[in-house]
Amino acid sequence: MLTCLSLIAAGIALRQVDRAWFARRRPHAASAAELITLQRSRANNLTPALLLAGQWVQITGWWLLAGHSPVAAAVAAIGMAVAFRHLQELSHFAVHGVLARTARANHVLAEAAHLPLGLAPVAVRRRRHVREHHPNATLAADPNLAELGDAGLRPGTSRGRFAVALLYPLTPRGIRATVTALGATVRRSPGRAAALAAVPLAAYLVGGIEAVVCGVLVPRLLLYPLLAWMSLLVEHTWFDPEPRTGTPAWVEAGRCLRLYAGNRLLAAFAAVTWLPYGDLHHFAHSAHPSVRWNYLRALERHLGLPHFAPPGLLWGPGSVMRRHRDALHARPAAAVVLEVARAA
Repeated sequence: MLTCLSLIAAGIALRQVDRAWFARRRPHAASAAELITLQRSRANNLTPALLLAGQWVQITGWWLLAGHSPVAAAVAAIGMAVAFRHLQELSHFAVHGVLARTARANHVLAEAAHLPLGLAPVAVRRRRHVREHHPNATLAADPNLAELGDAGLRPGTSRGRFAVALLYPLTPRGIRATVTALGATVRRSPGRAAALAAVPLAAYLVGGIEAVVCGVLVPRLLLYPLLAWMSLLVEHTWFDPEPRTGTPAWVEAGRCLRLYAGNRLLAAFAAVTWLPYGDLHHFAHSAHPSVRWNYLRALERHLGLPHFAPPGLLWGPGSVMRRHRDALHARPAAAVVLEVARAA
């Protein structure tokens, strides 16, 4: 047990090198131009590599932990789901070209995160995320709208179907979609298939069959997709964005939301688990995608909050899910948007 916890702690400590490096001279609040200038002065290829290495040191600890007891296995499964979310968000900033200093390092680090998870090639994600999603967030051309509609989040959906859609990755259709996506990825090349297969093999060598089941299969097929899905749901007011024209920040303020703006405890928990690496500050990222996550909080203080800053996720009149549900019932226009998105 001591070895497991030591590895997890060592991985966390290794990741702090990047955090400390970019924290130097960071202002409390500043414009995107000021922050990008500072960011470029701190850009390097070493600390991002240490971030990735730290994640895998932690993962090794979770794999070792899985075999200690049923409770330890459950904790390891949750820890691995969070680790996979962290890898996804690290590669997200590499796709934007701001994880490391050089384009080659960004590409290599992004693929190093994508390959073990069976995610699409970096070029495919860059096209889908940077070119198709960012300029069109919440609009008919946004590929995420079609994904939400396929999960059952459509105008007029019943309360029961809405609740099921919130847990879409855990439903038979959602699991099938996850497995299908993995299959499509590994069919692209033998190398990608080998990289994906190497993960359960490594888990078995480290922690035995418990590590394979609770450290790879359960988190990769069920828990990580659920965390990623919940992250998608809290990025934007998908079904009733506020139409705006003007600067990118003003436009994005009408599309985005900011969860837990008034609750530091829940915000801190989300930031280290299911909304890591600046995903909690999605408005600031959407307004200025070239700003690294280390500076998004300072940018958010400069920009202010978006039009919707809900105090809660699931329950209450001001929660994210209540707004989504009400929007799907109250806005007939949402049906047109979703149908166009699905047809596209």
